[in-house]
Amino acid sequence: MIESPKTAKGRETRERIVSSAAELIRDRGVAEISLDDVIDEAGVSKSQLYHYFSDREDLLRAVVANNCEHVLANQGPELGPFDSWKAIRAWLDKLVLLQAQGQARGGCPLGSLVGQLAESDDQAREELEASFGRWETEIREGLSAMQARGKISRRADLDELATATLAAIEGGLILTQARRDTKPLAVALDSAYAHLRAHAA
Repeated sequence: MIESPKTAKGRETRERIVSSAAELIRDRGVAEISLDDVIDEAGVSKSQLYHYFSDREDLLRAVVANNCEHVLANQGPELGPFDSWKAIRAWLDKLVLLQAQGQARGGCPLGSLVGQLAESDDQAREELEASFGRWETEIREGLSAMQARGKISRRADLDELATATLAAIEGGLILTQARRDTKPLAVALDSAYAHLRAHAA
Protein backbone atom coordinates (compact mmCIF):
# COMPACT_ATOMS: atom_id res chain seq x y z
CA MET A 1 0.00 0.00 0.00
CA ILE A 2 1.19 3.49 -0.85
CA GLU A 3 2.04 5.74 2.08
CA SER A 4 -0.87 7.78 3.45
CA PRO A 5 -1.06 11.44 2.35
CA LYS A 6 0.45 13.97 4.74
CA THR A 7 -1.51 17.09 3.74
CA ALA A 8 -5.15 17.91 4.44
CA LYS A 9 -5.82 18.30 0.72
CA GLY A 10 -4.22 14.93 0.00
CA ARG A 11 -6.27 13.24 2.72
CA GLU A 12 -9.46 14.83 1.37
CA THR A 13 -8.70 13.61 -2.15
CA ARG A 14 -7.94 10.09 -0.96
CA GLU A 15 -11.09 9.99 1.17
CA ARG A 16 -13.15 11.19 -1.80
CA ILE A 17 -11.77 8.39 -3.96
CA VAL A 18 -12.48 5.76 -1.31
CA SER A 19 -15.99 7.01 -0.52
CA SER A 20 -16.80 7.17 -4.24
CA ALA A 21 -15.59 3.60 -4.71
CA ALA A 22 -17.58 2.45 -1.66
CA GLU A 23 -20.74 4.08 -3.00
CA LEU A 24 -20.32 2.53 -6.44
CA ILE A 25 -19.70 -0.91 -4.93
CA ARG A 26 -22.77 -0.56 -2.74
CA ASP A 27 -24.91 0.33 -5.77
CA ARG A 28 -23.45 -2.04 -8.37
CA GLY A 29 -21.17 -4.59 -6.69
CA VAL A 30 -17.41 -5.09 -6.94
CA ALA A 31 -17.48 -6.92 -10.27
CA GLU A 32 -19.42 -4.14 -12.01
CA ILE A 33 -17.10 -1.21 -11.36
CA SER A 34 -13.79 -0.21 -12.90
CA LEU A 35 -11.15 2.26 -11.82
CA ASP A 36 -12.40 4.56 -14.60
CA ASP A 37 -15.83 4.51 -12.95
CA VAL A 38 -14.24 5.55 -9.65
CA ILE A 39 -12.23 8.30 -11.35
CA ASP A 40 -15.39 9.74 -12.92
CA GLU A 41 -17.41 9.48 -9.70
CA ALA A 42 -14.69 11.07 -7.55
CA GLY A 43 -13.81 13.76 -10.09
CA VAL A 44 -10.09 12.98 -10.00
CA SER A 45 -7.48 12.15 -12.60
CA LYS A 46 -6.00 8.73 -13.21
CA SER A 47 -2.63 9.97 -11.94
CA GLN A 48 -4.26 11.15 -8.71
CA LEU A 49 -5.86 7.77 -8.14
CA TYR A 50 -2.59 5.95 -8.74
CA HIS A 51 -0.81 8.42 -6.49
CA TYR A 52 -2.84 7.05 -3.56
CA PHE A 53 -3.51 3.45 -4.63
CA SER A 54 -1.15 1.05 -6.34
CA ASP A 55 -3.92 -0.96 -8.03
CA ARG A 56 -7.61 -1.91 -7.89
CA GLU A 57 -7.03 -4.42 -5.09
CA ASP A 58 -5.33 -1.74 -2.98
CA LEU A 59 -8.38 0.50 -3.43
CA LEU A 60 -10.76 -2.33 -2.56
CA ARG A 61 -8.91 -2.96 0.70
CA ALA A 62 -9.25 0.75 1.48
CA VAL A 63 -12.99 0.40 0.89
CA VAL A 64 -13.09 -2.44 3.43
CA ALA A 65 -11.40 -0.19 6.01
CA ASN A 66 -13.77 2.67 5.13
CA ASN A 67 -16.81 0.45 5.52
CA CYS A 68 -15.52 -0.82 8.86
CA GLU A 69 -15.38 2.74 10.18
CA HIS A 70 -18.88 3.34 8.85
CA VAL A 71 -20.22 0.25 10.62
CA LEU A 72 -18.58 1.11 13.94
CA ALA A 73 -19.85 4.69 13.73
CA ASN A 74 -23.41 3.83 12.71
CA GLN A 75 -24.10 0.25 13.81
CA GLY A 76 -21.61 -0.46 16.58
CA PRO A 77 -22.60 0.01 20.25
CA GLU A 78 -22.24 3.80 20.19
CA LEU A 79 -23.86 4.15 23.60
CA GLY A 80 -20.46 3.62 25.18
CA PRO A 81 -20.02 1.02 27.90
CA PHE A 82 -23.32 -0.77 28.41
CA ASP A 83 -24.70 0.06 31.84
CA SER A 84 -28.06 -1.66 31.68
CA TRP A 85 -30.14 -4.19 29.80
CA LYS A 86 -32.16 -1.22 28.59
CA ALA A 87 -29.04 0.17 26.91
CA ILE A 88 -28.42 -3.12 25.08
CA ARG A 89 -32.07 -3.29 24.00
CA ALA A 90 -31.90 0.31 22.73
CA TRP A 91 -28.78 -0.47 20.69
CA LEU A 92 -30.38 -3.53 19.07
CA ASP A 93 -33.56 -1.58 18.32
CA LYS A 94 -31.45 1.12 16.70
CA LEU A 95 -30.02 -1.43 14.25
CA VAL A 96 -33.55 -2.29 13.13
CA LEU A 97 -34.45 1.41 12.86
CA LEU A 98 -31.41 2.07 10.64
CA GLN A 99 -32.56 -0.66 8.26
CA ALA A 100 -36.10 0.70 8.24
CA GLN A 101 -34.78 4.17 7.40
CA GLY A 102 -32.81 2.67 4.50
CA GLN A 103 -35.83 0.70 3.27
CA ALA A 104 -34.04 -2.57 4.07
CA ARG A 105 -31.58 -2.01 1.24
CA GLY A 106 -27.80 -2.35 1.14
CA GLY A 107 -27.34 -4.87 3.91
CA CYS A 108 -24.21 -4.65 6.02
CA PRO A 109 -21.39 -2.56 4.50
CA LEU A 110 -18.95 -5.24 5.68
CA GLY A 111 -21.01 -8.38 5.24
CA SER A 112 -21.92 -7.48 1.68
CA LEU A 113 -18.22 -7.53 0.74
CA VAL A 114 -17.46 -11.00 2.09
CA GLY A 115 -19.02 -12.92 -0.79
CA GLN A 116 -17.50 -10.54 -3.32
CA LEU A 117 -13.92 -10.48 -2.04
CA ALA A 118 -13.13 -13.25 0.45
CA GLU A 119 -12.55 -16.01 -2.13
CA SER A 120 -10.66 -13.90 -4.66
CA ASP A 121 -8.47 -11.63 -2.53
CA ASP A 122 -6.95 -13.15 0.60
CA GLN A 123 -5.64 -9.80 1.82
CA ALA A 124 -9.13 -8.34 1.53
CA ARG A 125 -10.50 -11.37 3.41
CA GLU A 126 -7.99 -10.72 6.20
CA GLU A 127 -9.04 -7.05 6.27
CA LEU A 128 -12.67 -8.14 6.55
CA GLU A 129 -11.79 -10.60 9.31
CA ALA A 130 -9.99 -7.84 11.21
CA SER A 131 -12.92 -5.47 10.70
CA PHE A 132 -15.41 -7.98 12.06
CA GLY A 133 -12.95 -8.55 14.89
CA ARG A 134 -13.07 -4.85 15.80
CA TRP A 135 -16.87 -4.90 15.84
CA GLU A 136 -16.92 -8.08 17.92
CA THR A 137 -14.44 -6.53 20.34
CA GLU A 138 -16.71 -3.52 20.84
CA ILE A 139 -19.60 -5.84 21.66
CA ARG A 140 -17.45 -7.90 24.02
CA GLU A 141 -16.18 -4.78 25.81
CA GLY A 142 -19.76 -3.61 26.28
CA LEU A 143 -20.70 -6.97 27.75
CA SER A 144 -17.60 -6.89 29.94
CA ALA A 145 -18.72 -3.52 31.34
CA MET A 146 -22.11 -5.07 32.08
CA GLN A 147 -20.41 -8.01 33.79
CA ALA A 148 -18.29 -5.65 35.89
CA ARG A 149 -21.49 -3.96 37.06
CA GLY A 150 -22.88 -7.30 38.16
CA LYS A 151 -25.49 -7.42 35.39
CA ILE A 152 -24.06 -10.49 33.62
CA SER A 153 -23.03 -13.73 35.32
CA ARG A 154 -19.33 -14.18 36.01
CA ARG A 155 -19.68 -17.65 34.50
CA ALA A 156 -20.76 -16.24 31.12
CA ASP A 157 -18.31 -16.69 28.23
CA LEU A 158 -18.19 -13.16 26.84
CA ASP A 159 -16.26 -14.21 23.72
CA GLU A 160 -19.02 -16.65 22.77
CA LEU A 161 -21.76 -14.15 23.59
CA ALA A 162 -20.12 -11.48 21.43
CA THR A 163 -19.71 -13.91 18.53
CA ALA A 164 -23.31 -15.10 18.82
CA THR A 165 -24.59 -11.52 18.92
CA LEU A 166 -22.58 -10.49 15.87
CA ALA A 167 -23.68 -13.62 14.00
CA ALA A 168 -27.33 -12.78 14.76
CA ILE A 169 -26.85 -9.24 13.47
CA GLU A 170 -25.19 -10.37 10.24
CA GLY A 171 -27.68 -13.16 9.57
CA GLY A 172 -30.59 -10.83 10.22
CA LEU A 173 -29.12 -8.19 7.92
CA ILE A 174 -28.72 -10.67 5.07
CA LEU A 175 -32.33 -11.85 5.31
CA THR A 176 -33.59 -8.30 5.70
CA GLN A 177 -31.75 -7.24 2.55
CA ALA A 178 -33.03 -10.26 0.60
CA ARG A 179 -36.64 -9.80 1.70
CA ARG A 180 -36.69 -5.99 1.80
CA ASP A 181 -38.27 -6.39 5.20
CA THR A 182 -36.83 -5.53 8.63
CA LYS A 183 -38.72 -8.34 10.37
CA PRO A 184 -35.92 -10.96 9.96
CA LEU A 185 -33.43 -8.62 11.64
CA ALA A 186 -35.88 -7.81 14.42
CA VAL A 187 -36.51 -11.54 15.02
CA ALA A 188 -32.77 -12.31 15.02
CA LEU A 189 -32.01 -9.50 17.46
CA ASP A 190 -34.88 -10.47 19.75
CA SER A 191 -33.33 -13.95 19.86
CA ALA A 192 -29.88 -12.49 20.52
CA TYR A 193 -31.25 -10.35 23.34
CA ALA A 194 -33.01 -13.34 24.91
CA HIS A 195 -29.75 -15.30 24.70
CA LEU A 196 -27.90 -12.49 26.47
CA ARG A 197 -30.57 -12.19 29.15
CA ALA A 198 -30.24 -15.91 29.83
CA HIS A 199 -26.80 -15.05 31.21
CA ALA A 200 -28.00 -12.30 33.52
CA ALA A 201 -26.54 -12.38 37.01
